[in-house]
Amino acid sequence: MFDPDRRHLIAYVAAAAVLVVIAARFLGRDGGSEPVPSIAMAAPASASPAPARPRAPARAKPLIWVDVAGAVRQPGLYALPDGARVAAALERAGGVARRADRAAVNLAAKLTDGQQVFVPARAGGGSVGAAVATGATSIGAAAPAGAAVASPGSGSKLSLSTATQAQLEQLDGIGPALAQRIIEYRQQHGGFKSTDQLQEVSGIGEKRFEALKGSIAP
Repeated sequence: MFDPDRRHLIAYVAAAAVLVVIAARFLGRDGGSEPVPSIAMAAPASASPAPARPRAPARAKPLIWVDVAGAVRQPGLYALPDGARVAAALERAGGVARRADRAAVNLAAKLTDGQQVFVPARAGGGSVGAAVATGATSIGAAAPAGAAVASPGSGSKLSLSTATQAQLEQLDGIGPALAQRIIEYRQQHGGFKSTDQLQEVSGIGEKRFEALKGSIAP
């Protein structure tokens, strides 16, 4: 027969041995396991905007030079953008003078390089039939070399290339509208090379031309 105290002691020892074995297994498992690698979550890189392309500088329009003369406030040589109109040239010259024959100038006509814009004066306010350089845009403009400048009744023929609107209206059968068409024709064609060209103007028929040809010159 075992002593009860001894049996209790054996039970305690056995229990302690079991605990030691269990503890050893846990410790061996933890010591042999590899550490789990940590994963760092990197913040997404912010997308940088693409660099803006520099805009090409706007091309400036080429300049043309025109000579503004006659009844204007500041006659002279002016540079204007290509494609500018007569109105822009007169504005650069300070506008027309009080004595100017405003109706004698086509403000909408396009300018060309080297052109002269001549604004004639009204009758009694100065010379209205001045001859200017070829390519001028005015009533008394684009006179070919040697062209005559005269008014009807003066004994000489009226030059179609240099006559003012008022002078053209003094011709038989020529009114304001027809005189303006004659002026527009010579501006487009650089003057008249011959009186026969007058028949190319709208409103000048054969009969009217026959009545006029004795009093006109290119």
